[in-house]
Amino acid sequence: MRIGLVGRLRLWAAFCFLIVAGVFTTQAQDRLKNMPGYEQYQKMSKEAFSSVKMGTASVSWKEGGKIAEYKRDGKTYRFDFESNIEKEFLPEKKDGKEPAAETPPMPKGGRRGGGGGPDRGRQFGSATAPDGKHKAVYRERNLYLTDADGKNEIALSTDGNEKSRLKYGSASWVYGEELRQRTAFWWSPDSKKLAFYRFDESKVQDYFLQLNQTSVQDKVDAEPYPKTGSANPICDILIYDLESKKTTQADVRDGMPFDNNVVGHYVYDISWSADSKELILHRTNRRQNILELAACDPETGKCRVIIHEEWLPSWVENSPPMRFLKDNKRFLWESQRTGWKNIYLYELSGKLLATLTNHEFEVANILKVDEEAGYVYYMAHDGDNPMKLQLHRVGLDGKGDVRLTDPAFYHTVDVAPDGKHFLDTIQTHDTPPTARICDLQGKVLVEIAKSDMSKFEKVGLKKVELLTFRAADGKTDLYGMLHFPSNFNPNKKYPLLVTVYAGPETNGARETFTLPNAMTEYGFLVASFDSRSAAGRGKKILDSIYLKLGITEIDDQAAGVKSLWVRPYLDRNRVGIFGTSYGGTASALCLVRYPDVFQAAAASSPVTDFRLYDTIYTERYMWLPQENKAGYDAGTVMTYADKLKGRLMVYYGTADNNVHPSNALQLIRALQRAGKSFEVQVGPDMGHTSVNQQRMMEFFIENLVIDTPAH
Repeated sequence: MRIGLVGRLRLWAAFCFLIVAGVFTTQAQDRLKNMPGYEQYQKMSKEAFSSVKMGTASVSWKEGGKIAEYKRDGKTYRFDFESNIEKEFLPEKKDGKEPAAETPPMPKGGRRGGGGGPDRGRQFGSATAPDGKHKAVYRERNLYLTDADGKNEIALSTDGNEKSRLKYGSASWVYGEELRQRTAFWWSPDSKKLAFYRFDESKVQDYFLQLNQTSVQDKVDAEPYPKTGSANPICDILIYDLESKKTTQADVRDGMPFDNNVVGHYVYDISWSADSKELILHRTNRRQNILELAACDPETGKCRVIIHEEWLPSWVENSPPMRFLKDNKRFLWESQRTGWKNIYLYELSGKLLATLTNHEFEVANILKVDEEAGYVYYMAHDGDNPMKLQLHRVGLDGKGDVRLTDPAFYHTVDVAPDGKHFLDTIQTHDTPPTARICDLQGKVLVEIAKSDMSKFEKVGLKKVELLTFRAADGKTDLYGMLHFPSNFNPNKKYPLLVTVYAGPETNGARETFTLPNAMTEYGFLVASFDSRSAAGRGKKILDSIYLKLGITEIDDQAAGVKSLWVRPYLDRNRVGIFGTSYGGTASALCLVRYPDVFQAAAASSPVTDFRLYDTIYTERYMWLPQENKAGYDAGTVMTYADKLKGRLMVYYGTADNNVHPSNALQLIRALQRAGKSFEVQVGPDMGHTSVNQQRMMEFFIENLVIDTPAH
């Protein structure tokens, strides 16, 4: 929700990191510095951030994997696998100077990670052909072709304009936001053809957002934003042939009219085959429970099905990972068709060559393909709990699958080019990382980095506890994490803060080493909980949220808190919850749906009614509001406005083009009409953001510590 899946995870991970590390503005809110716990927080949050020297390392594989080179304590070492000897490596000096550091190779695609790129929900505005002779340029709803130097421009489209609401070489905002389409035109590898999007947004209503409200003059941003249940943009793919100067429309819907049930309602993940003979794409129906990998002939526009996937009980993954082998005809494909993500080997004809895995646990990702040896290396959720990723090796014929790592740990792995050794960084939620090099039998050959927790222990920080609890269905085991202050006293009673996201395929618990949350030093316990919406647990558990967003995962958050009620040091009458985006939705719903469990909530940028969000994301999990009215009503915060008993803080940004201000405003109106007291924080001209953390802590200390809720 709110941003594409990868972006959602990155946003949540970054937010959690900042909270754990205590990295926020150093200027306290004017009341916070006089509140209980402030001095302890100021002192200990800085200590916690640098309390552990992490035992992580990277390896540079030399001579095809015969030698591993790495750094330790500022020195460079090499480990020779033939002699099993580690030696310090001193590069030869030339002209008395140290050799210049190697520049990492540019990744395929021509861009390094972390820099530039289009704005969220948008696409690149130009792309140069692989042979460097031509360039495609998007401008004012049309696409143009020029020489590489910008000369000899011709228009590939002319009818794109505001009046017709057609555009070429650009995608609808919702495609960029939810399907991660960062480009809207694609050169063939031989540079002879250019495929590009055409979008008809004539039936999509605009959402008007007021910008620059803190300036002397404001302005209005109008975005064709398809709200769930309303008309979607019509997407087509056109292919221009530079030699014949002919434009062909790909028949992405196989001759069928544009319809909710037709596979081809959404068309995305566009690429070319290596020989430039076919355009490869994903297409789904509107309900997103049927997906096809298809190939289109650029001469005729006719498309054929390579793989057909369906999961009719709910939804199918939009973009299953796909990895071509060296012949560019065979490829690995990940699918949840059995209810568990597994790996399959196909050829572009659509023929299934081999089922590589058939586990009743989830494959996480493919690490390496060694075609010469005939092996695939991959990570899977089959440790002694599903959060602990393990390295596996399996033959390209699907035989000989073997786990190569210790299930007691979470593993981060880098396999040597020759496939004979691997760098294995092991850790758990309470065991900091150790990096070592192992052979394929799991034997440790050399330890190259180990964490140092001496400062952590010296300053008295407490390790995070991983806990197990039963979901609200009474049968599914879920996981959570509990953080303690450094001065924890089991004979005292502590208020609890729950940090939450809980959106589909996200996790509240993890098995990577976790520092105690700095907010504990204000005198709180801090917890996070999985819901049945968690990733890595299989499709059948995940399906429990289908048509029930705002119900299933909220029930499980409450179950997580209730599992702690037996602990004598927890004050069950002083529980707060906070989160941003989906976490804001979850926070508000937990407070109004479970007033006996939660007494305060800080909800930042929440979707308060799923009818107010976009089609692609919302309908994937909730289908149409016209056909699931009861589900939408049950997951709407305003439905329970009259049930509010605890203290609520609502935050929104006035320039949020993702979760629109109307979400917060509708909740504010409903609470006012219900005669409820609450707080509002506004981010003037801010987008999809969170309330200032220190203001949030003032709110929780005031309502859970100073003004203790009545029992």
